[in-house]
Amino acid sequence: MDKTIAFDDRTRLPAIGQGTWYMGEEAARRGEEVAALQAGLDAGLTLIDTAEMYAEGGAEEVVGEALRGRRDSAFIVSKVYPWHAGEVDAVEACERSLRRLDTDRLDLYLLHWRGNVPLEETIRAMETLQQQGKILRWGVSNFDVDDLQELLSEPGGARCATNQVLYHLASRGIEFDLLPECQQRQMPVMAYCPLAQAGRLRQALFADSTLVEIAQQKGISVAQLLLAWVIRKEGVMAIPKASSQAHVNENAAALQIRLEDDELARINKAFPPPQRKMALDVV
Repeated sequence: MDKTIAFDDRTRLPAIGQGTWYMGEEAARRGEEVAALQAGLDAGLTLIDTAEMYAEGGAEEVVGEALRGRRDSAFIVSKVYPWHAGEVDAVEACERSLRRLDTDRLDLYLLHWRGNVPLEETIRAMETLQQQGKILRWGVSNFDVDDLQELLSEPGGARCATNQVLYHLASRGIEFDLLPECQQRQMPVMAYCPLAQAGRLRQALFADSTLVEIAQQKGISVAQLLLAWVIRKEGVMAIPKASSQAHVNENAAALQIRLEDDELARINKAFPPPQRKMALDVV
């Protein structure tokens, strides 16, 4: 059975969604990007995560094209720049995102990272957008424990629906305090870059002998192993980039992978969990 997470009493979603970072930057790839997102929807990956930052709205336009005629089959997440998070600016930024996405509502709207706008003002902006029906839920991204606790202490802050943070096998810092805090509050965690950001770190993960051996023994790819590892804990969703139709189908298949205790022990030996508070990783 595919693993799911609950955003509220009415909404359960597959624990793997589709990311769109770096989409919309090259016109020549637009058709491929649209097709990948549509293939993901066909495979059951209903959550699509984007942001006004990605290609300065270009990724939202790709998502809008992918959802033409099938908006109701998707759960759309977008994010607002911190400097657009004020009471007036956030409403205008959301309206621009809605136009690019060619929809009348967002299922979830996130503060991309914390900036200089007071949290209480951002909360009021989110509540205004909810009252107008432009967003159904709101949340945050890149909030560490202290930021999250401050948010939750503000009037209305407890209605924060999620925290989206960097989380993958080579970046486990949230397991020490942030993840338990979110789990205690039944707040879903959305893990961005669950396969690590492209570069040497990602290459090292994919070449690690322990991971390669476990993946071969299970008859899966290392990418699928890494995704299954990220979503192994309750309330954690992974949002890898939907880079191609083949990749999204591979991602969707990872929803059914279960890791055994001995496999998790071997992974922990190769990539030890944190033993102390660590600064929140951000990319």
